[in-house]
Amino acid sequence: MKFVLSIDQGTTSTRAMIFNQKGEEVSKSYLEHKQFFPNPGWVEHDADEIWKNTLRVVQDALAKGKTNSSQICSIGITNQRETIVVWDKETGNPLNKAIVWQCRRTAKMCAELRSMGFEELFNDKTGLVLDPYFSGTKIKWLLDSSEKIKRKVDQGTAFLGTIDSWLIWKLTGNLITDYSNASRTLLFNIHTCEWDEELLEILDIPMESLPEVKPSSDKDFYGFTNPDLFKAEIPVAGDAGDQQAALFGQTCFEAGEIKNTYGTGNFMLLNTGDQLVRSKNGLLTTIAWKIDNKTTYALEGSVFITGAAIQWLEKSLGILENSEKLSNIMETTKDTQGVYFVPAFVGLGAPYWDPYARGTIVGITRGTTKEHIIRAALESICFQSEDIFEVMKNETGLEINMLRVDGGVTKCLPLLQFQADISNVTIQKPKVSETTALGAAYLAGLAVDYWENIDDIRNNFLVEQEFKPELELGKRKKLKNNWIKAIDRAKDWGEI
Repeated sequence: MKFVLSIDQGTTSTRAMIFNQKGEEVSKSYLEHKQFFPNPGWVEHDADEIWKNTLRVVQDALAKGKTNSSQICSIGITNQRETIVVWDKETGNPLNKAIVWQCRRTAKMCAELRSMGFEELFNDKTGLVLDPYFSGTKIKWLLDSSEKIKRKVDQGTAFLGTIDSWLIWKLTGNLITDYSNASRTLLFNIHTCEWDEELLEILDIPMESLPEVKPSSDKDFYGFTNPDLFKAEIPVAGDAGDQQAALFGQTCFEAGEIKNTYGTGNFMLLNTGDQLVRSKNGLLTTIAWKIDNKTTYALEGSVFITGAAIQWLEKSLGILENSEKLSNIMETTKDTQGVYFVPAFVGLGAPYWDPYARGTIVGITRGTTKEHIIRAALESICFQSEDIFEVMKNETGLEINMLRVDGGVTKCLPLLQFQADISNVTIQKPKVSETTALGAAYLAGLAVDYWENIDDIRNNFLVEQEFKPELELGKRKKLKNNWIKAIDRAKDWGEI
């Protein structure tokens, strides 16, 4: 039998998953990596640790699945987007800690670029906003802050890339990214689908140091794995940023289909087909994928801290015993008694885009318990998603009746019911929860004809549970209005 291997390199962990032709999980392996916080608002990873973990989880997944590497017909990669690595071309060693998408160190740089009148230019060409979230200013910061990195990049002896490029290079020796990842850098023109010379000149980044951009599912492959790694030359043929991969894994192939991923952050993507829809209210226009010379676009809303707030309650604050208790807490603590928690630990993403916002808990009284705060944190995940969902409906004029969800937090079923209630939409939870890894597998499998076409893939989709809205309209409006008041109190608080 033949299988497809997916490498899902995320913000807190790396996993490898093997899938069969029905899109069913054969085996998986998972390892967390260390998070570095050298300064307030700064977040870093060790790219070498990520690579070593990648090797370990792939080998472990093969062993758990009792699968020989020769049975793997293709490898797909999906990754935390916007995170930037610089590495030495000769030694293959990283020249810096990877600057993570959550990192806010370039907030002042973005403000300076806005004051110079560049915001509209970047937005028009890339579909993005001038925010520290994206890769371009991270790269400029590295080049400005390290003479060694600047010299090596200018000499052509160092490469710049997002995590997918780093892994593809380590696997195959080729410097490649895909259209979805490139569209998240602030350097890629989503109209011409090329690195943009004008934007590169503004940020003083040499084009030669950047990866070649290839389709998200590539029948010509990105390369073959070094046989020393897995004792086989396996084609690496699929690549997409994690949220685009999840959209694909949820089989949201048509315009108007939408998904929301509940992970470290929350990311909602709406497929807009071949239409490049521009947002006037803080959403991003991005490339979903490019397959067979056809580019598919999406509207996206990014929430930086959702599941990470649960981790904070458990590991930093110590008021949550473990995440397995979340469903029970929501079921037994029926409301927050007026407590609202805005987890703006690294600022606010869409639709507010305030890098200076900070985490805020309001409405505390003498009767507030830790359960109320935990429930408020869970509700904040849904409120932040509703903020984006409402903008998407208004800007596209679409009547969206179904929202597909995935990610670790969706194990908390009462949370999904609250999302259905607060957003007044039916929630679909698929049978396969690891849709990000599955999407990368589908892209890789399409490239080698493991799946014939997207209709072949669509037939694999199965719904595990549905949640329909039950909340009375007046109650929903009151909750949403109080949430907006809490957001206002979190804005423009900190400095970077």
